[in-house]
Amino acid sequence: MARDDLNTPLGFGPDNAGFVTPSVRDIPWGGLALGGIGAVAGSLVAFVVITDDGRGGQPQAIVAIERVAPQRRISVPEIPPAQPRNEDSTASIGQSQRALGGQIETESGVKVVRRGGGEAPGALIIRIPDELGIRLTAAPDKRLVAKGPYGPLPKIGADGSRPSEIYARPVIMPAKLSASAPRIAIVVGGMGLSQAATASAVDQLPAAVTLAFAPYGANLEKQVADARTSGHEILLQVPMEGFDETKDAGGPRVLTSGATPDKTLDALHWHMSRFPGYVGLMNFLGGRFTTSQAALSPVMRDAADRGLVYFDDGSSPQSLATTVAAASGVPAARADVVIDLSQRVEAIEAALQRLEAVARQKGSAIGVASGLPQTVDRIARFTQGVEARGIALVPLTALITSPARTSLRDTR
Repeated sequence: MARDDLNTPLGFGPDNAGFVTPSVRDIPWGGLALGGIGAVAGSLVAFVVITDDGRGGQPQAIVAIERVAPQRRISVPEIPPAQPRNEDSTASIGQSQRALGGQIETESGVKVVRRGGGEAPGALIIRIPDELGIRLTAAPDKRLVAKGPYGPLPKIGADGSRPSEIYARPVIMPAKLSASAPRIAIVVGGMGLSQAATASAVDQLPAAVTLAFAPYGANLEKQVADARTSGHEILLQVPMEGFDETKDAGGPRVLTSGATPDKTLDALHWHMSRFPGYVGLMNFLGGRFTTSQAALSPVMRDAADRGLVYFDDGSSPQSLATTVAAASGVPAARADVVIDLSQRVEAIEAALQRLEAVARQKGSAIGVASGLPQTVDRIARFTQGVEARGIALVPLTALITSPARTSLRDTR
């Protein structure tokens, strides 16, 4: 086809004068690009100058920053880098995260509560201690340790320090209550026999509730340490002969009323060596044993020599424990109300109401209960509102005073 103006695009190809027009390659694209960039940069500079917006219109917010001194320094280990998602690496990452979460909990004093137990991470509730900074003295305190035939035993320190004082939880009166407000102490026993039930009680109950550990549980030192880390004061429950049990029904090395003082002390020291950090002793069963002055006397003398207190659970009306304790110079107390004689919910709640009534009448009252889940749940509910009702929840040692020695001392 002949070349003509319709088939030859404008500006391309030779014209009638023999002039050849420039091709696309000959257009100065680099210069045009530099010119465009310069125009855009100039526009941005003009925008900043006019609007005084150094962030070029990006979203921003202005906040006040205050310098606050940190309350506690937490060392956080390095988290391992991400790994491919296979079963082995997932397990490894999970273990590292649990170790990290556990260390943060330990060092910060923040307790993480998880549904169904378990370890960090996966926390659903974070509960901060009632009073930040309240930590019980670490156990064992070297000043308070004596060598025994079965392991360490408590003792009064050379400086006069007593386990009942050093390991006790401080009394914290709520600011809204007066110093003369009625006081309630609650002791929950049977701890250590079930690790799951013990962990649940430690998590649910306020730190001011005193926990009593039986000597037969597994991993007792860790369970007791966890409870004390959460702020709970600790008692040692000593298995004693009951009315309806055979000699060994309560477990190994039960204290029996017919034993010689030496055998009684041998068994007692075995129980005392099971874990450190307790403020005193409490009977575990003991209906028959606690009715015998002769049987109780070696126990109370030893408790006095070691700087311990004694708590009677009130289950036996014939118990002479507090009387013999006073004769030996042991600070002692007896429960005013047994909270869960019946496991019916309405019976437990009625007992808690009696406990409150006794506290209002006498100025103070002590309740005792087992660590069964239903009982722990009811006590936790009761204690949530006790302060609003004008009553202070205190540890057991707050309601135990040193006794005046009685004439029974002459029978030692």
